[in-house]
Amino acid sequence: MSARVRKFVGMYLLIFGLLAYVVLVVSLATAPWMPKHWAVQVLLFAVAGVAWAIPMRPFMAWVNKPDPE
Repeated sequence: MSARVRKFVGMYLLIFGLLAYVVLVVSLATAPWMPKHWAVQVLLFAVAGVAWAIPMRPFMAWVNKPDPE
């Protein structure tokens, strides 16, 4: 796969993947069994705000990999 195609595919995977992640986190935060205490909400959103970056490093390495010569 060429670098141009990888960047095109990666852009759409990033947009739709992050959108799905946001929907998942908000659904989790508003679940009926989730405590509504402000400290729980802060902890949930702090963890979720950092957790998305963990799989982004290998993903961005794949997207920015140069073409083989």
